[in-house]
Amino acid sequence: MSQNNPTIYAGLDVAKDSLALEFQGRTYTLNNDPRGHARLVRILGGQPKVHVILEATGGYEQPAVRALHSASITLSVLEPSRVRAFARAKGLRAKTDPIDAAVLRAFGEALAPRPSTAPTAQQQQMGELVTRRRQLTESATCEANRAAHYSDPMARRQAAVLLRLLRLQIAQCEKAIASLIAEDQTMALRAARLQEVPGVGPITAATLMAEMPELGDLRDESVAALAGVAPYNRDSGPFAGSRRIAGGRTSVRCALYMAALSASRHDPILKAFHQRLIANGKKPRVALTAVMRKLIVLLNRLLKNPGFQLQAA
Repeated sequence: MSQNNPTIYAGLDVAKDSLALEFQGRTYTLNNDPRGHARLVRILGGQPKVHVILEATGGYEQPAVRALHSASITLSVLEPSRVRAFARAKGLRAKTDPIDAAVLRAFGEALAPRPSTAPTAQQQQMGELVTRRRQLTESATCEANRAAHYSDPMARRQAAVLLRLLRLQIAQCEKAIASLIAEDQTMALRAARLQEVPGVGPITAATLMAEMPELGDLRDESVAALAGVAPYNRDSGPFAGSRRIAGGRTSVRCALYMAALSASRHDPILKAFHQRLIANGKKPRVALTAVMRKLIVLLNRLLKNPGFQLQAA
């Protein structure tokens, strides 16, 4: 960055109803609503090289993120665990909204995180549909588990009615996802390319496109880390610990887990890879995690290189 026109970092702490902004030595308290977002853009819009740092907060950050993207203001949405680790490293144990906003600003200044890409309208809609389907599936699983223990006739009838409704809504989400992909040529081509790998079905492809739009633009190491399937060393002195995965995007990792289960049985390359690991004494969970990592790397290469042949993977 230029010394004459450096990037100015701003920290934005997001709560359900409020925003705390740390910017150029001042702290602003804003409402997390359209009027607050408009004021946020006015405060930040006067600086050409402002970069806003905020955390993912279970969806409460999304309206502010959309407002910032619409105003062409650079931003990075971070994993909360990274920010808390940074705060602990600085010896900051107190936690208030203004303090958190200041920590976010300091994180940006110290580490200059990669900007988050603005999603297209189709990607945003896809993300909401994929999230809704996942929520409904989780609710259906919980209700089915509870219903298995009911003996009261009324409770069993209610559970059956609720399960039918949940499954109907899951099917509606899947139909809407399929329609959205079919209507967009780019998404349709990406979905078809991902599904060339046995084990990757329409929902896995949709989840990857919605939750990991960077897929196809990353290095092998980066895509594995972003998906949360990169193994990290745990060594100290003579002690050599087991390598473990950590971080990443949970929804992507869950989708990869189900795809890897199928691919390890039906994809010739990944099946042979999985069997070789098991034969070499790897635990089943470790072997399946390795398949997940190989799978996401393969999918990244498929999207990155149109001429990449699956047989040569």
